[in-house]
Amino acid sequence: MQISVDNERIVSDLDKLASFSDTEAPAVTRIVYSESDNRARAWLKEQCLASGLAVREDAIGNMFARWQGAEGDGGVVGTGSHIDAIPHSGRYDGTAGVIGGLEAIRALKRAGFNPKRSIELLTFISEEPTRFGIGCLGSRMLSGSLTPEKASTLQDAKGESLDTLRAAAHYQGPLDMVRLPAGYYSSFVELHIEQGPILEKEEVPIGVVTHIAGPAALRILIEGEGGHAGAVLMPHRRDAFLGAAEIALGLEDSVLSTGAIDTVGTCGLVDVFPGLGNSIPSRVKLELDIRDTVAGRRDAVISHTEKKCQDIANKRKLKITCTILNADEPAGCDPTVVTAIVRACEADGFLYWRMVSRAYHDSLFMARIAPAAMIFIPCKGGVSHRPDEFAAPTDLANGTRVLARTLAALASQ
Repeated sequence: MQISVDNERIVSDLDKLASFSDTEAPAVTRIVYSESDNRARAWLKEQCLASGLAVREDAIGNMFARWQGAEGDGGVVGTGSHIDAIPHSGRYDGTAGVIGGLEAIRALKRAGFNPKRSIELLTFISEEPTRFGIGCLGSRMLSGSLTPEKASTLQDAKGESLDTLRAAAHYQGPLDMVRLPAGYYSSFVELHIEQGPILEKEEVPIGVVTHIAGPAALRILIEGEGGHAGAVLMPHRRDAFLGAAEIALGLEDSVLSTGAIDTVGTCGLVDVFPGLGNSIPSRVKLELDIRDTVAGRRDAVISHTEKKCQDIANKRKLKITCTILNADEPAGCDPTVVTAIVRACEADGFLYWRMVSRAYHDSLFMARIAPAAMIFIPCKGGVSHRPDEFAAPTDLANGTRVLARTLAALASQ
């Protein structure tokens, strides 16, 4: 089957989506349930309807655009990603998978393909944690990983609840209807920019994702005793920041001690009180991110970090509280779906690498309810979540062609 991808339309659609933003170009800011997000989703819905797809939206705003197959509703083949964007980010994260998924369906229609199974483009709501402090809200709820009761307690920084905000965006209905029924998807494939430098550096056009790392988030509160930077002598200090510094360095040591390249740890938030150059810090809040493709190895780093906190508290006479905010299980991609992607690459002569996704995506949660895998394409310099994020038109087209051929194979089974 000859598959022709409209490269210019992909770029044009991505440019249009980027125009729905709360910051000036080239930066993109599109927070879930904001006016710009609502306008972007309305535009996308129009494009799906114009492409002959049947569109529905659930109670929180996940959007499903279906190309009905000959066998009806059983075992749908899914693809898609997200279109929300963190503040001052780029135009390709998530959107490449949504626009690429839509164009893959258009390309298959132009090629005269008749799907046995229905093919569905799924645009997840709120993949980014910007508004509610939790990532992958839509896919968590679709997979049952987040309960309706827990979701109802979510609030943004202004204290506005999920229920209030979704109602303002015209998404109605009980949250217990969001979870998908068992067997809804027979397979799921997500196209995404790599968000790393490997594919570009090695000049490989396609990454075939075999594992998705599971993230854990820790919040650590260190409480000491403040005082004048000149008047309190060093032997008498209970400096909260020095304790925090030891925790951060201890995290690095713990991660490196695993000897595994897939274990990573980051201390990305350090909030020091009172934050003055001539005042001893009395309180520090840290937020740590620990990820791995092997849950046990990651959890061992967490345990070591908790023990390190206790040791530092005793040594420095500090009070340290460590709270695990979340610890999501890693996902292995389904061998059947991976094979379909590999065969699609081989059919069009694309060089590919099997690789790990160290960033997590909605597919991490979709893998809990369906055979799932991901397709990566290169991004310039491995840069993401920045205004200079860039994926070349050729790479977008290549990924879309591989996705289209993969969907065709899965929808023919």
